[in-house]
Amino acid sequence: MNITFVLLIIAGIVLLVIGAVIFSLIGAWVKALFNGAAVPMSKLVALKLASIPYSLVVDARITAVRAGINITADQIASHFQAGGNVVQTVQALIAAQKAGISLPWDRACAIDLATKGSGKSVVEAVRTSVDPKVIDCPNPESGRTTIDGVAKDGIQVKVKARVTVRTNLDRFVGGAKEETIVARVGEGIVTTIGSAENYKSVLESPDAISKTVLHRGLDVGTAFEILSIDIADVDVGENVGAQLQEAQAQANKSIAQAQAEIRRAAAVAQEQEMKARVQEMQAEVVRAQAEVPKAMAEAFRSGRLGVMDYYKMENVQADTSMRQSIAKPEDKKPSA
Repeated sequence: MNITFVLLIIAGIVLLVIGAVIFSLIGAWVKALFNGAAVPMSKLVALKLASIPYSLVVDARITAVRAGINITADQIASHFQAGGNVVQTVQALIAAQKAGISLPWDRACAIDLATKGSGKSVVEAVRTSVDPKVIDCPNPESGRTTIDGVAKDGIQVKVKARVTVRTNLDRFVGGAKEETIVARVGEGIVTTIGSAENYKSVLESPDAISKTVLHRGLDVGTAFEILSIDIADVDVGENVGAQLQEAQAQANKSIAQAQAEIRRAAAVAQEQEMKARVQEMQAEVVRAQAEVPKAMAEAFRSGRLGVMDYYKMENVQADTSMRQSIAKPEDKKPSA
């Protein structure tokens, strides 16, 4: 008796809980039913048990169905569980349908997940596909205001460009974004200016830059299709060629001065070396002269030199000294 009573109480509690859950879902179920986007009660219960906001799923399905897009509650719930923005994805589908653009639900979900955390959205991608956007080149946020190139005559040319692009939804997932477009356009402009014979040809026909760059196929592998490249401004910069020549001349001057200093230092070193050699030779002469008296003394002691021989040698030296003094003219004293 007691067991039956307990079972009845448990069954009553379960029914009460189920009734409360169903009662809380009645509003969403009726709302979906009367808007032609019916969602089975069992599906609503499953969504509630899975902690998925069933009201968000119902509202998204109602919005899609009333716009003529048939999306199941399971598809919406799966995208929500994947971390996607359900509302924006549905809005993107509606915008694409109104613009006559083919955008399946799976691709819209992929684009939404690809833009997560990038500051972009799937709605913006679809809007840009319908209404092309303009990208400034270079990007003002980079701190640069112009793209600078140097013509063959050495004159710098400063260019501002504006790129009109349209989103390619088929390549959006995995395609390069705006930064790549800006970089490629900047590279193309610099290359085109560098191939010009002089800066005047660039100033005369700036549209030649946009035509050349546009024909390079810069949108390959990107999420955009480039519609046009417009040159907004062209200015003449510095004479880079002259600056480089001046710098080269200064460098050559410094090299020549350094080489001259090396030669001067070598000459001074050689002069000092020659002076040292002269001093060394003079020392040798003095040393040899100092040996003469010793040799004469030794000759006297050994008897190889007599007194008369010594006097004769002295006479010869005196005679030689006299001849030298006679042969050498006296220094003329300046007249008073």
